[in-house]
Amino acid sequence: MDNQNKQQGKQLQIEVAPEVAQGVYTNFALIAHSSSEFVVDLAQVMPGLQKAQVRSRVILAPEHAKRLLMALQENIARYEQEYGVIRLPNAPARTISPFIPGNKGEA
Repeated sequence: MDNQNKQQGKQLQIEVAPEVAQGVYTNFALIAHSSSEFVVDLAQVMPGLQKAQVRSRVILAPEHAKRLLMALQENIARYEQEYGVIRLPNAPARTISPFIPGNKGEA
């Protein structure tokens, strides 16, 4: 068996710790980047509050950020094929906080 066939036969095993498996609810994302990394802050905004709480931060190399984008696009396409189009009523061109009236912030 050549090296490529050996690699194809192996599968990456992923372990999720119980405290991570529970997940965290987020409804707002802030994304920043430099020449070497993307920083994605996933936050929770509560109605009536002027402060969002960051629940998780993910730091990615640019290549991994692009792979994440592609994986999300693929999964959204599969989701919409199975369950129907995800509608974004009155969605602006860019994502902003859903709860703060007049908010001009960008994600």
